[in-house]
Amino acid sequence: MRPGFRMVQKVSSTRTFAKIAPHVIPAMDRAVHRLTRGKVLLSAQMLPGVVLTARGASSGLPRRTPLACMPEENAGTWILVGSNFGRPGHPAWTGNLLKHPEAEVSWKGEDIPVRADLLTGEERAAVWRTLLTFWPPYATYQARVEREIRVFRLTRRLRSGADPAGA
Repeated sequence: MRPGFRMVQKVSSTRTFAKIAPHVIPAMDRAVHRLTRGKVLLSAQMLPGVVLTARGASSGLPRRTPLACMPEENAGTWILVGSNFGRPGHPAWTGNLLKHPEAEVSWKGEDIPVRADLLTGEERAAVWRTLLTFWPPYATYQARVEREIRVFRLTRRLRSGADPAGA
C-alpha cells in the first residue's frame, strides 16, 4: 500500500471532501487528461480511473466524465460506482448510462467502446463486497444516503455496436 493511502481514504470519507471534491477533481482530471492525450488522470494516482463518454440522457450530446473505477482484470471489464461522493441524488452520468448504455471509456490512453449494465440483486451484492475491500470509503458514502448507490459493469463491445462475443 502506498504511503498516505489510508489518509486519503479517511479524508475522502468526510462530508467536507464530499462538498469540495465534485467541483475540483473532475475539472483537474479533464484538464490533465486532455494535456497528456489521454494517458494520465491525476485521481488515478490513488485509484484506477477512466474517462467515460456517454450520451446525455436528455440532450443526446456526448458527456465526458472522469471516474474512479475498479478494473476486473481477468474479465477485461470495469466497475463504476455512482457514489456521488456520498451526496444525495444519483450522479448525472448514471442516468445517461441507464438511457444510453453504449458508451466509450478512455483507459490508459486507449479509447474503448463499452456497454454499461446496471448491476442488481446478488450480482450487485457480490460486486459491492469486493468494492468495499477495494475502496472502503464506499461504505461511508452508502451510509450517508438513503438511495442505493448504482453500480455498473462496463464490457467491451465492437465499434459497430455488436457484442464482442458475437451475440
